[in-house]
This record gives sequence, C-alpha cells and structure tokens, in this order.
Amino acid sequence: MAKLLPEHPAWLWRDPDPRSSYDAIVVGGGGHGLATAYYLARNHGMTNLAVLEKGWLAGGNMARNTTIIRSNYLWDESAAIYEFALKQWELLPAELDYDFLFSQRGVLNLAHTLQDVRDSTRRIQANRLNRVDAEWLEPDEVAKVCPILNVSPDVRYPVLGATFQPRAGIAKHDHVAWALARACDALGVDLIQNCEVTGFVKDANRVVGVETTRGRINAGTVGLVAAGHSSVLAEKAGFRLPVQSHPLQALVSELYEPVHPTVVMSNHVHVYVSQAHKGELVMGAGVDAYNGYGQRGSFHVIERQMAAALELFPIFGRAHLLRTWGGIVDVSPDASPIIGATPVENLYVNCGWGTGGFKATPSAGWAMAHTMATGEPHELNRPFGLERFTTGALIDEHGAAAVAH
Repeated sequence: MAKLLPEHPAWLWRDPDPRSSYDAIVVGGGGHGLATAYYLARNHGMTNLAVLEKGWLAGGNMARNTTIIRSNYLWDESAAIYEFALKQWELLPAELDYDFLFSQRGVLNLAHTLQDVRDSTRRIQANRLNRVDAEWLEPDEVAKVCPILNVSPDVRYPVLGATFQPRAGIAKHDHVAWALARACDALGVDLIQNCEVTGFVKDANRVVGVETTRGRINAGTVGLVAAGHSSVLAEKAGFRLPVQSHPLQALVSELYEPVHPTVVMSNHVHVYVSQAHKGELVMGAGVDAYNGYGQRGSFHVIERQMAAALELFPIFGRAHLLRTWGGIVDVSPDASPIIGATPVENLYVNCGWGTGGFKATPSAGWAMAHTMATGEPHELNRPFGLERFTTGALIDEHGAAAVAH
C-alpha cells in the first residue's frame, strides 16, 4: 500500500553537489526530466546520471498544470503514446510506493454543434480502433455523469452530447514529482537544484558537457527536457527548434464541498473544469496569443475563462476565485511533441508538448530514456522526431485533439 508522506518531503532525496563528470545529464528537473532519469536508471541501468534544475525540482510546469490525464487522441501516433502513459499511470503508484491520488473519474468532451458531433464520433471510432476506451453520451446521459452541467437546449451553446473516457482523470502533480525524485535518488541519480545550464561544451559537432552556474560538468550524453525554455537552450547548442513559447494560465476557486464528479472539457466554449482533491475548482483554457517567457497570463483570458465556465455551470456564479498562475508552454507547428535526436551528436530533446505534457509524463520519460540510452528512438517516439518537419509527416493535433490539453 502506498505510504502517506508529508507535504514538504525535502528529506526524501539528497541534495548533492555536482560531480565533474557523468555518463548522462538530463537538463530540466520537471516531471518529464525526472521520469527520464528514473527510466534511464530503472530500464537501462544508467545510474552515473544527474538531473540539472535551474530552480527547485518540479517548480516549473509540473507545479503549474491542471493535472488532467487522458488518452483519447485522434491520430494513431498520439493515441499510442498517451495510452501507454495512461497504463503507466495505473501502475506507477504501486511501483513507486507513493499515492498519486490518481482519480479515474472520467473525462467528458462536450459537443455543441453538428460539426462537433461529427468530429467526436470520428474520434470515438479512431479511439476504439486503437483500443482506447471511448463512448458517446447523449445529453441526458451527460447529465447523469455530471449533474451540475447545464444541458438545457435553450442556451447559447447547447450540449448535443459528449465523448466520455471513463479511465481518464486527474492526479496530484506534486506527489508525482516527489515519488519520481525519491525513486531516482534511491537508484543513485544525483538531483542537482539551483544549477542552471548556460551553455554546452562541444568537440566539433558533438556535445561532451555543459556549462552551468555551478561550473562545467562533462557528460557522455545530454537530454534537453526544459519545456518552454527548450528553444533557448537549443540555440545555445547551435541549432533552432520549430517551437514557440507561450504563457498558459489556469485558476482555482476557494475550497468547496465535492460538487463536480468528473472532468469537463469544451473546445467550443473553450474551458475545462475539474475539482481537485482538496475541493477547489480547477479551470483552464488556451494559451495566451503572444509569445513570452513570463509565468503569468493576461486578465482578459481570466475573464473569458470565467464567462465560459458560467455558460456550462451556472452554479459557479456563487463561487469565489482564489488565485491564478501561469506556466510556459512550448508549442510545435503541428501541436505534437518532439522527442529524439538533434543535429548535434549526443544531444537529445524532449519538447513541444504544448499544453499536454503532464498526462504524458510516464511515456515521455520512457521513450526519452530509451532514445538517450540506445541512440535510437523507441517505437512510441519514432513518429515524433525533428525530421517530420522536413519530410512532411506531420501529426496535426491542433484541431483533432478535442482541446489540446
């Protein structure tokens, strides 16, 4: 049974000084970075390994997301990597002996127009072909799953039905990060905080180390897992990534008694809502339109999120907003991730997840670890290499993912 652990478990892992050399370095101590290090050690026996984090562990997007976990993506490649992740989510709490508070309460994707209905039906059939659980619910069935949702036909955006993935849900992001950090430390991985990578040491076109605020560290191989700052680090290594960084914000209400039993997402109204374990309503929408690296968002986005939430849940008119926050997301041209080799030898990258990175934490780490350890892509990430932007083999999830979160 998973153990109950305190809210601030700094004692669960060491805080070592960096050594002069490692077999491998993972740049970025968020969920994907920690998962990469864990699977490098667990699956491939690479324990002479360091994770370098410029701030504190999991203080970036891992601490700033809305924790939705699902796998009901349209395209085969996306469905494969997210379904693999979902299956790992079901196993990891026991494997790591840590309660993630993983709640498989299901996710509803609402349809408000005839085109929404057609797209949703198409996605359900694609999901079933990929053995992803998916079903169509009529408005009265939607109301049974989420009684507080307004399914009246006499509104601006009537609910014509919804797709439903019963195995989807939410997890507590801090617990996920702490569990992975503890497991990495137990396997001998050095988790080095307050150590920003400022440059790369190269021998011709081959990376042999990194320059950091705590000195030079040599490495046999390096993985960039830095989310919204990936493009900045890539330029320091001498190449450009086809990604743009945007602020993405979310918000929570004050704490309330349980009223919202599932996760509701609406692309048309453009909001997604769940209720966290402590009772706060967690809401989010799309990215801010402008590019930037600030961990905050625009006021008009908050206003639109509130208006959208009230369209679907009039009962929320009595709720009080508690706080908002922002993260930095890296968005690729086809809204799909980039995982694989770079033009620089021995340098690998995991980025471009946009707003969907948290749910893919286990599969991203698994695939990235395989790629770094073997020099070859795993079957999960083979379609997501940089070369697709020159071959044209794009995986366009912009319009297909039923709100790309």
